[in-house]
Amino acid sequence: MLIGFRTPTASATTAALVSGVLLTFAFTPWLSSTSAQAPARTCYPPEYTGSGDLILPKNFHEWIYVGSPFTPNALNGGEAGFPEFHNVYMEPCSYAKYQQTNVFPEGTIFFKELQLTLPPAENPDGSRTEPSGRGYFPGPYNGADATVKDSKRYADTGGWGYYNFNHHEPKAPTAKLKPQTECAYCHQASAKKDEVWTQFYPRLDK
Repeated sequence: MLIGFRTPTASATTAALVSGVLLTFAFTPWLSSTSAQAPARTCYPPEYTGSGDLILPKNFHEWIYVGSPFTPNALNGGEAGFPEFHNVYMEPCSYAKYQQTNVFPEGTIFFKELQLTLPPAENPDGSRTEPSGRGYFPGPYNGADATVKDSKRYADTGGWGYYNFNHHEPKAPTAKLKPQTECAYCHQASAKKDEVWTQFYPRLDK
């Protein structure tokens, strides 16, 4: 016999069960409303004009940022091929699919916005000094490039199409496909994975 121990009555047990059921029902609407409030992912598939030019992608600043390679003029004999920060964004639905499969899906878009260093340069290497220290700091935007994956449409350039929306501002509203000799050959020769410079983008390099 256990001193001081009382066996729960049937009514107490029933009350506890009912209370648990009511608690479950109380939380269910809250969970449902929370799930309903989760924002849906917006996809941005490539859009083309009637003549086949690529239309400037929408809301690219809201896409997935993957990296910013940088080749300043001052470190390249004063004439770098791309003397800017290359701020690269990946279309969000393509990124989500890539995270699942480790393969760039058809319709993937990479958007590279070019951004010059903040002028004026204060040192021979083009750097300047700010409160955080001496270095290179983002300045004016300077146009953009885009890459689109479509194995059928771009069969002649390895399944990717390359476009230039000006290398100055403002960005062009549309862009024509670049030939193999202007962009694709470099990606095919040196990019690490499927014509993409994943070696410069840690979140894609897997």
